[in-house]
Amino acid sequence: MKNSELFSEIAIEIKSLNVDTISTERKEVLQPLINFIQNKVDNHSIINLNFICTHNSRRSHLSQVWAQTLSNYFNINSTFCYSGGTEATALFPSAAEALESSGFKIEKLSGETNPVYAIKFSKIAHPIIGFSKTFDADFNPETEFAAIMTCSSADKGCPFITGAEQRIPITFEDPKAFDNTPLQAEKYKERSLQIATELKYVFYNIKK
Repeated sequence: MKNSELFSEIAIEIKSLNVDTISTERKEVLQPLINFIQNKVDNHSIINLNFICTHNSRRSHLSQVWAQTLSNYFNINSTFCYSGGTEATALFPSAAEALESSGFKIEKLSGETNPVYAIKFSKIAHPIIGFSKTFDADFNPETEFAAIMTCSSADKGCPFITGAEQRIPITFEDPKAFDNTPLQAEKYKERSLQIATELKYVFYNIKK
């Protein structure tokens, strides 16, 4: 995909992300994911990434959406991004709003307690389907994927991910801590952009 095919607001946001703000220690945390993707690219294999947190409501969705977007931005083809939890709840509205503020176009397709969203980052790419599910739900890959643990509670509470080729802990602080405070929207956007910056670093470092 050409960068011009991303929605312009998202492309501008990505260009503004400064990977030099990532600490050396954090880059070491990200390196196993770079290695996993690079190995798949070198072997011309499909890259399946399943981002996992406890409730599949915030960090795992932000990670899934940004990873899919950035893999397209850097033309890392055959990348398919998923998310799941140790339990299913719902995609939290503030997470969706943080993505919308970066230029994603989001449409709610259903109105039940666990709504389904279509999340578009491009004029031509298929939308990402966002809803809360367990990591082993039928919607997600059964084998040949990396399980990226985005929260410490899921990482500690789920010692074995069936079917995962590799388990990679890349945990983020939960913006839920700021729910129902004046800082809620700001902190969700801050976390979204942290995730985006770190995943930009990951995909930028893939050699094709």
